[in-house]
Amino acid sequence: MTANWAVFVAAEPELAAIVEERFGAFTHHILATLRKDGSPRTSGLEVRFLDGELWLGMMPDSLKALDLRRDPRFALQANPGAGTEMGGGDVRVGGRAVEVTDAGVKGAYSKEVEPPEPFHLFRTEVTEVVRTFVEDETYLVTQVWHPGEPVRTLKRT
Repeated sequence: MTANWAVFVAAEPELAAIVEERFGAFTHHILATLRKDGSPRTSGLEVRFLDGELWLGMMPDSLKALDLRRDPRFALQANPGAGTEMGGGDVRVGGRAVEVTDAGVKGAYSKEVEPPEPFHLFRTEVTEVVRTFVEDETYLVTQVWHPGEPVRTLKRT
């Protein structure tokens, strides 16, 4: 089951706000895609939360774009920042990327974001959102959300 970003925000607004804040803290993040042979590829990427969607924009014919065209599965890790501090925790989003070719949608995105032209644009279908953080300097807490389910919280020392 997948959901767009707006569905996640409606289901879990507090967690969604934390995730968006973590992605907003830095410009570049890490995208994992799958190569032709199935091995992972990681690449730097800028993301945008806009109009209820999580968007992935890429340079034309970049390897990550070609990977996603072939196999849409991805994992997106927010930049943790410098040092060992991770204000808001470590967050990642997993799902499927759907390439957008509609000129109107790409035009609206371009007007808002002003990416270098030409570019690939992917809309995400989220299958998982995960946040991991330390609570009270004692517990490692992991929050996991899947579409259609409440957040599951795991806590360990």
